[in-house]
Amino acid sequence: MKEEQKKTCHSCTDCGVMNCSKRTGSYPEFCPTAALTEEEIEEVTNLYLNNRVNRKVSKISAEIEGSFYGKYTRVEEIVEFARRMGAKKIGIATCIGLLEESRIFARILKLNGFEVYGISCKVGSVNKTTVGVDEKFTCVTGPVMCNPILQAKLLNKEKVDLNVVVGLCVGHDSLFYKYANGLTTTLVTKDRVLAHNPVGALYQARAYYKKLLLAPVGEEID
Repeated sequence: MKEEQKKTCHSCTDCGVMNCSKRTGSYPEFCPTAALTEEEIEEVTNLYLNNRVNRKVSKISAEIEGSFYGKYTRVEEIVEFARRMGAKKIGIATCIGLLEESRIFARILKLNGFEVYGISCKVGSVNKTTVGVDEKFTCVTGPVMCNPILQAKLLNKEKVDLNVVVGLCVGHDSLFYKYANGLTTTLVTKDRVLAHNPVGALYQARAYYKKLLLAPVGEEID
């Protein structure tokens, strides 16, 4: 008996219609929007309407997008968002390798009237071997582990109104988001190879980085 073929599960990444944004045509059969019930949509919509913070964030975000689309850099958008949210104190969770960039960002924030409190990823200075990292993995980047949980806890203690992540490593940023209280946004997403512009690999996926579409990451291409 032949093994039953697995059914392909399509989602938004398979869509070329994008009718959820335009609402001028028909939804694909696999469209998540088309599959939703009115009750499901209303339940989530009420999270925006009935929660003060959710409503304020979504409204201000849409206003900033509409007012400064293609005009403001992300630095300027964060300043404008913090201002409209009424934030007074901003926390910066920074990679130690981007400390100079964080210093510049902090100066910009202070110039715009904000109090700033920054915490480096190496805070606490704990050895990587403490959490089971083999010493052979410390030769290039050093013995001290990144400490995003402590970063989050110290910024929580400072009672910042908004957290801004500057270049935390993949995974470390996940732990920071997990333990940070309140709102968090990201200024820099780390990519050491592409000057912290990870979408560059996607733009070049049919040229220099076509290897990403030919084999799983880490495998050699014949």
